[in-house]
Amino acid sequence: MEELDVNVSSSEGFGVAEKIVLLTFISAVILMAILGNLLVMVAVCRDRQLRKIKTNYFIVSLAFADLLVSVLVMPFGAIELVQDNWIYGEMFCLVRTSLDVLLTTASILHLCCISLDRYYAICCQPLVYRNKMTPLRIAVMLGGCWVIPTFISFLPIMQGWNSIGIIDLIQQRQFNKASNSTYCIFMVNKPYAITCSVVAFYIPFLLMVLAYYRIYVTAREHARQIRVLQRAGAPTDGRQHHPDQHSTHRMKTETKAAKTLCIIMGCFCLCWAPFFITNIVDPFINYTVPGKLWTAFLWLGYINSGLNPFLYAFLNKSFRRAFLIILCCGDERYRRPSILGQTVPCSTTTINGSTHVLRNGKKRRRRNRVQ
Repeated sequence: MEELDVNVSSSEGFGVAEKIVLLTFISAVILMAILGNLLVMVAVCRDRQLRKIKTNYFIVSLAFADLLVSVLVMPFGAIELVQDNWIYGEMFCLVRTSLDVLLTTASILHLCCISLDRYYAICCQPLVYRNKMTPLRIAVMLGGCWVIPTFISFLPIMQGWNSIGIIDLIQQRQFNKASNSTYCIFMVNKPYAITCSVVAFYIPFLLMVLAYYRIYVTAREHARQIRVLQRAGAPTDGRQHHPDQHSTHRMKTETKAAKTLCIIMGCFCLCWAPFFITNIVDPFINYTVPGKLWTAFLWLGYINSGLNPFLYAFLNKSFRRAFLIILCCGDERYRRPSILGQTVPCSTTTINGSTHVLRNGKKRRRRNRVQ
């Protein structure tokens, strides 16, 4: 989201030392966002298991949106911030601003779709999930994540709807006669500020909170049922015991994935909530929010574009394995046993009812079963 009141005048400008620190920090953020999101996209494209998970289609599209932010939006904002001047003209200012609003809104809509996908997967029966998350519906949801933001970005910005009633104030802040500087100003009137913030942040945020609350309640209820069954004693029929173990493992896996996505959503909200709150408040206090505060909130939001890939690496085992395979040039140590078994000699043995893979074994061992 383009900062909505870039009124950094020469009196508020940064010193030489501050600019060096800013440039170093911003360069690190941009590089982290580009490499991290590329890694996510490559991991899903190369890993067959990741491609089988429907949620990852939303994650790839989200990574693509964040990648575009780091390539098309951040560098120009960094140049203007460091040089204290906009040198690319008024039309490109509108284009960059529209891209900023579009891509930021697309990011949070993707997270909203991810939360709905997890809700149907965990809180509903598997048959219901398969019926809800069909390939056609996933394609429609992904299309909506990209089409809906255009109605609050390119359409109103190019038509100038956001500047109705405040054109004089915008023109006053676009030029600084003292320093002979020009700025890419994007200020919004009250109707646009409310509409944009509600569509881009508050409604999706509310849906995500409701979805993850239901997931939390379902997980707690399932855990309670498991404890009751354990106290009552395990069933003696193996045919009944195995499905229960499978169901328990599935719920634990889905709940862990939901917690990971909840953390990702929480980081997004922490990064963007200050901006969107200020975005609504500023028009009602006569646009008196300091320019440096706007800049801080803006780049706090941009940091989120490079943060998600690292959350995947630390919190998701499948993504962590895929990242290690890519970064280590396909090192066999990080591949799954099923893949490893095709390339490295191995044998298996059963100990206490569990099967173990023996790697690089020169001699095959006989299977020993505990009777």
